[in-house]
Amino acid sequence: VQLQASGGGLVQAGGSLRLSCVASRRTFSTYAVGWFRQAPGKEREFVGTISRSGGSTYYADSVKGRFTISRDNDKNAVYLQMNSLKFEDTAVYYCAAGRTILTAPPLLTSREYDYWGQGTLVTVSS
Repeated sequence: VQLQASGGGLVQAGGSLRLSCVASRRTFSTYAVGWFRQAPGKEREFVGTISRSGGSTYYADSVKGRFTISRDNDKNAVYLQMNSLKFEDTAVYYCAAGRTILTAPPLLTSREYDYWGQGTLVTVSS
């Protein structure tokens, strides 16, 4: 599976951005999709994840209530809507796909994901 992340850019604090992650494979609906981010000088961290069907999501505490993940399996796409952005949200954002079963718990760590996109840079100015 090849993943293409896009939608990053420069935004003022308090603003919004929507990131997209599009997959190359028609079996995309068999994968949970997660978003991770890596700020300069820091380790990659989990942002959130969405189940295969889109019926379940899970978020890091740092973004809960501000970020929303959704997916459209007909378009092989997953979205990360980011609202009320803060300076500390500045990072390269990565989407990742992990093969999982319908009843699996959310995938919370990077090692649980099989495929990764190239990343898209989000810069929040204070």
